[in-house]
Amino acid sequence: MSNQIYGIRAVLEAIDAEQPINKIFLQNGLGGELYKELETAIRKNGLSCSYVPVEKLNRLTKNNHQGAVANISPVQFNNFENLVEQALEKGKAPLFLLLDQVSDVRNFGAIIRTAECCGVDGIIVPKSGAAPITDDTVKTSAGAAFKIPIAKVDHLKDAIFYLQSSGIRVVAATEKTENEIYKINFTEPTAIVMGAEDKGISASILNLVDDKAKLPLLGEIGSLNVSVACGVFLYEVVRQRR
Repeated sequence: MSNQIYGIRAVLEAIDAEQPINKIFLQNGLGGELYKELETAIRKNGLSCSYVPVEKLNRLTKNNHQGAVANISPVQFNNFENLVEQALEKGKAPLFLLLDQVSDVRNFGAIIRTAECCGVDGIIVPKSGAAPITDDTVKTSAGAAFKIPIAKVDHLKDAIFYLQSSGIRVVAATEKTENEIYKINFTEPTAIVMGAEDKGISASILNLVDDKAKLPLLGEIGSLNVSVACGVFLYEVVRQRR
C-alpha cells in the first residue's frame, strides 16, 4: 500500500504542498467548513476521490482519520510540459508513452519496467481513471518507477494536442486498423498510446492520433495483455532506431 495520511487538515496540507496523491477517501455525509474546504481543494486540483462509509475508512487506518484518508504515491510526478521540452532538448527523437485508462497496478508496473529498458523519455497518464503508483507498482517495475519520468495530466486529449504541436507523432496501438506495426516509421519523434485492459483506447482518443498500428495475432485469442503488447511496440521502436 502507498504511504497514508489521515485527518482533514493533514490531507489539505498535503494538497497544498503538492504531494503526489494517488487517491483520497472521504466519509459519506460529513459537513463543516474544513470538510468543504477539502472538497473544494480536491476538485480544484483534479484529484481522484471516493465517498465511502466510515467502516471503509476504519479498515484503511486504525488512527483518528476524522473522515479523510489519502494514499500518497511513493514517487514524485513530473510536469508534463517540462518533460516534453526536456526531451526535445536532448537532440534525439523523443519517445513517449501515453496510457489511456490502464487500471491494473501490476500491468502499470510491468509497462514502466519495459519503458525504462527501452529508453522512453516519459510516461503520461490521466489524473482520473488510471492505475495509481503503489508499492505493488514499484515492486513490479523492479524499481524502474523511480528512474523514468511520469507525468499526470487532466486530459489525455490535451496532452496529445500538445505533443502534436511540438512535432511529435502520436501512434495508437489498436486492432481497429489495417496497418501492422511493421509499416510504421518509429525513427521520428513518437508518442505511443496504449489502451485499457478491457476496452482498449477510447474512440475520442483514436480520432485524434496521427497513426494507428496493430500487432499480427496468429492464434485464436483476440488480444495480448497490455503490458506484453506495449513491450512489443517499444522494442519495434528500439529495433528501428538501432
